[in-house]
Amino acid sequence: MSLRLTTVATTRSLSGIFRNNGVIASKRFSSNRRPVVIRHRGKATDATSNANAKSSSPAESTAAPATKTAVESSSSSDGVPLGKTVVAMTLAIATVSTAANIAENATASTVPKFDPKSQRFDQSTFMGRLSKMLLACDPTLLFKSGAEVQRCKDLVEDWTNQMNNLPEGMTETEMSRKLWEAQRVAGAALHPDTGDTIPLPFRMSGYVPFNGPICVAMVASQSTSALLFWSWVNQSQNALVNYYNRNASSEMTNETLMKSYAAAVGSALTVAFGLATFIQKRYSPEQAKNLMRWVSFPSAVVASSLNCYIVRSPEIDTGIPLVDRDGDEILPGETSKIAAERGV
Repeated sequence: MSLRLTTVATTRSLSGIFRNNGVIASKRFSSNRRPVVIRHRGKATDATSNANAKSSSPAESTAAPATKTAVESSSSSDGVPLGKTVVAMTLAIATVSTAANIAENATASTVPKFDPKSQRFDQSTFMGRLSKMLLACDPTLLFKSGAEVQRCKDLVEDWTNQMNNLPEGMTETEMSRKLWEAQRVAGAALHPDTGDTIPLPFRMSGYVPFNGPICVAMVASQSTSALLFWSWVNQSQNALVNYYNRNASSEMTNETLMKSYAAAVGSALTVAFGLATFIQKRYSPEQAKNLMRWVSFPSAVVASSLNCYIVRSPEIDTGIPLVDRDGDEILPGETSKIAAERGV
């Protein structure tokens, strides 16, 4: 009897049994201290797991929106900032247009006598070359109608009569300025060799408003796919600019045009993809994101150089006419490959 009581006492000291509304809670001690198991109507639950789940649940719910926000922010940063692109394009157009207007008005009283085979600005000086390019790239020329372009062309073709029969009250300098402006308007829209109308996006005056946003998009691209897409768009536009402004005295076949386009696009995408892949593998995501904006420049330089060379290469094969400073051919019917090679 005493042995039985001792055993019961020992058992009660090691294990406590509590009954409350059919719930049995049992505490067992072992060397590995397993977590408490609660049994309720035959269902077992890990109390420690429940506690950890409850304690981590608020943190996870708090972290989830933050993670989602970070992903959305990263995704949006990979795209092209349309607002900034529009602002940059507007500022560029306003800057070039203003600079061209200043250059034209600043030299209005000192324009040389008009000669269609000469230049308004002295091309032996930097300011002369800069002024010529500013007036050629003036975006306001895009707003000239076809009728106005034709009127300016007719005026330039009749320049001798205009200079010899000045309207009353108009000086020779004023007439020369009027003719220089008419030549600028007509030359911006019409090909000098064929007289064909050049589409707006491929004129020199359309380079800033049409190619500018593409360049901004290339620089702003921070993912490989976006960079490749805008590189392709850029080279497609450059190829068409070179084609519509080519030297028409040397015929260009469709084979040459396609070869030029394929070489330009292929080289641009190869350089862009190679540099983008190297940067993403070599640097951390944050560093790679900042470096990606510099990839577009070398890819555009290589592609544009190849594009220009291949488009103009037929001139090297056939040669170009030799003319004097007045534009008259020195050897009528003859061409020079050496002059063409140096020109290209």
